[in-house]
Amino acid sequence: MNGQGNRKGLAMKIGYLVNTYPSPSHSFIRREVQALERQGMTIHRFAMRGMRPQLVDPEDIIEHDKTEHVLDKGLARIGLTALVQIATAPRHSLAGLRRAIRLGRRQSGGLIRHLIYFIEACYLVRRCAAEGLGHIHAHFGTNPAAVANIMRAMGGPSYSFTVHGPEEFDAPHALGLDLKIADAAFTVAVSSFGRSQLCRWVDHRHWARIRIVHCGIDPAKFATVAPMPDGPLRLVAIGRMVEQKGQMVLIDALAGLQHSDLLLTLVGDGPMRPQIEAAIKAANLSGKVTITGWVDEARVRAELVNAHALVMPSFAEGLPVVIMEAMAAGRPVIATYIAGTPELVQQGENGWLVPAGSANALAESILQVGALPIATLQKMGLSARARALERHDIDTEAGKLRAEFQRLSRLP
Repeated sequence: MNGQGNRKGLAMKIGYLVNTYPSPSHSFIRREVQALERQGMTIHRFAMRGMRPQLVDPEDIIEHDKTEHVLDKGLARIGLTALVQIATAPRHSLAGLRRAIRLGRRQSGGLIRHLIYFIEACYLVRRCAAEGLGHIHAHFGTNPAAVANIMRAMGGPSYSFTVHGPEEFDAPHALGLDLKIADAAFTVAVSSFGRSQLCRWVDHRHWARIRIVHCGIDPAKFATVAPMPDGPLRLVAIGRMVEQKGQMVLIDALAGLQHSDLLLTLVGDGPMRPQIEAAIKAANLSGKVTITGWVDEARVRAELVNAHALVMPSFAEGLPVVIMEAMAAGRPVIATYIAGTPELVQQGENGWLVPAGSANALAESILQVGALPIATLQKMGLSARARALERHDIDTEAGKLRAEFQRLSRLP
């Protein structure tokens, strides 16, 4: 495959490449794929691995069955396919190997990992040829973009990729973002902040190929706005239980509000759950805080309806999709003043912005929310809804991607 092949039809059939797909925390990728298909494109889904036992959302389960999970093929089959690729296209394969080594040398211990990516790239180059895929779009600037970049170096399809952050922004040189962006047909950032970070790491001549395409929500699933609940202040926090999401700061903030009449629901799961549960118990908050674990999208929407506001105490983000969902549901948001969040949450209009890591500032904002009349919260929620639907309609955002793919199909 020479990388120029199958330009005809490129706008209609492409490959999507993700490391783990579908995933409870990556429903925005599923919505993007489905929106592109509604707009007439055919998407072949590739993922290195699946997580079928952990899936609870029916749509994720359906999506799992539509996805080709590479590692499920078995190491013997993948290795044999890679050997065939190397034997039939030695010069191109050597170029891909050189690129894998160049990327791997940027990371401590990264060489072996990138040799594995090279083997995966050999397999996927042949799969793309068999499926007639002239372009691959990868999600995340980590290993999916690395595999796509190695494929391109060995004469495989053109590629693009979406950078979400914050992981990519923590180690841009080690991840080879400059090399990946330079070789990509285009690169997508999910916010203006994200685009600015990518511009830091590449020459100015590549800036024009860095686009902004927001993650999207399905407006049909937020067709109506439920009234604010009666009773005490109800907050909901939704996200993986990992360091960057800042749930421990939220527990610290609530510990200082012991005498306040409020309830919190934590939706999500992750490696920090035992630590968070211990902190809740130590702060005597067990009667005020509930943890649901992972739930499906319908339950997420139900939890938003049952809350007066979403709270997002993150230390690092790209632009959280859950903020968009909460706002579309007509709920204001308490969030930290980081990354792309201020592009969506506007202080005093549709939410509150606080310094990341400050339990005191977070507690003060929670008190402000609790003191507001329901009518004011409802007005802020409607303002939030209008902004989210204007900026994050999945069909509009997917249309931007489709236009990019169509542009590629018209190139000589």
